[in-house]
Amino acid sequence: MFGNLSERLSDTFKNLRGRGRLSPADIDATLRDIRRALLEADVSLEVVKDFTGKVRERALGDEVSKALNPAQQVVQIVNEELTTILGGEARKLSFAKNPPTVILLAGLQGSGKTTLAGKLAKWLKEQNHTPLLVAADLQRPNAVNQLQVLGERTGVPVFAPELGNGSGDPVKVSKDAIAFAKKSQFSVVIVDTAGRLGVDQEMMQQAASIRDAVGPDEILFVVDSMLGQDAVNVAKAFKDGVGISGIVLTKLDGDSRGGAALSVATVTGAPILFSSTGEGLDAFEPFYPDRMASRILDMGDIVSLIEQAQKNFDEEESKRLAEKLATESFTLQDFLEQMQQLRKMGNMKSLLGMLPGAGQMKKQLEEFDESEITRTEAIIRSMTPVERQQPKVLNGSRRMRIAKGSGTSVTEVNQLVNRFEQAAKVMKTMAKGGMPNIPGTNPVLGGGSMGGGFIGGKKKDKKKKGSKSGNPAKRAAENAGIPVTNEKTSGSGSAFGLGN
Repeated sequence: MFGNLSERLSDTFKNLRGRGRLSPADIDATLRDIRRALLEADVSLEVVKDFTGKVRERALGDEVSKALNPAQQVVQIVNEELTTILGGEARKLSFAKNPPTVILLAGLQGSGKTTLAGKLAKWLKEQNHTPLLVAADLQRPNAVNQLQVLGERTGVPVFAPELGNGSGDPVKVSKDAIAFAKKSQFSVVIVDTAGRLGVDQEMMQQAASIRDAVGPDEILFVVDSMLGQDAVNVAKAFKDGVGISGIVLTKLDGDSRGGAALSVATVTGAPILFSSTGEGLDAFEPFYPDRMASRILDMGDIVSLIEQAQKNFDEEESKRLAEKLATESFTLQDFLEQMQQLRKMGNMKSLLGMLPGAGQMKKQLEEFDESEITRTEAIIRSMTPVERQQPKVLNGSRRMRIAKGSGTSVTEVNQLVNRFEQAAKVMKTMAKGGMPNIPGTNPVLGGGSMGGGFIGGKKKDKKKKGSKSGNPAKRAAENAGIPVTNEKTSGSGSAFGLGN
């Protein structure tokens, strides 16, 4: 979402590096670039003016002029002010003292309210709450059915007495839902309301009537992050017509300029509570202004990455692997298990985007093929338990069988095994407290500047000396990187049936 903005800001700050002092002219030039970058990202003009004004005031003050590294201090000021316009400190949902807590979702049609309702219900369920979904969007075709499907997928009950599709009273449905929730002892009620393609009086009146009928503890405005400048006008209309206590940003994984996220919190005065980054029900997370500011400035979001790992990784399994690495060797079976845990964390591109400096690897991230992980898993699954534990037994005939079983080529199998052997050496060295001297490599990712790992990409090996074998067939096989075993000792055919 913020790729272009991050790139522009990173280029701007590069011009400040290495300067012992910053003159007012340097700061003004930097602010001009920042102002242009924000406006091109569709940030509200009002927000941009306020933001750059505060940064300039602080940048010309003592905290920069007396700093040991003025350039870094300016970046820090920008980071802090960016955090401020994103809402400052993170705020959590407000829960009622006497359950149920009522959460009203409001927003335009197409903003992702119904899907967001399912994601929020799933997240609350994981937080040990007992949520109830309420189908109060009786206007959009199949909106009730969509919510029921989401309820089934998340294991959350749905209160839907009306079929919808233009019939039924949403105010009565909402009111009855609260009575049902109290009787059935649900702790949270999530009311999905109707939207329109644009702001109109009828929609606002219906949302306000539902608000008055249920007395919500939270009114969450669901906004499509790809709306740009229009998001600000829509947010103002909902603030005045219904009231907003919090904001949820959807479609943050889109390729638009993302100005809505940097504008709505300041314009409405309501904090951003959650963000949605994909279609999956797990693509949902609490919003932290400071972490998002760090991502925009290409400083990474290590805290969120760690939280994702803690949530999805099996602590006992990771401890077992660490102990095994210190005493034994890292096998393809171990790698398969670790890769499966890694996939639970979500989209790999999103995870890699949380790393500091990810913006400098923009091209590599765009070229990263998620399907490579699936192919790698297929190759390992096509191996026998012995082959996973002892890759050295993989002769030519075995590799050909694995390639056919996984729907890949022998070359891909060879590349995986070669990269795995290199990665295993790296992990063994690190497990013993050493520091491997392998510049530009990464044991997981593909080639290029992101490393020469064993998932995707092309490994850039140093040129090796050609085989000196007197057997032409064996020499050709060895030069191609295919191991040639001795039939007398291995008990099985050598690579592609070649002998010594």
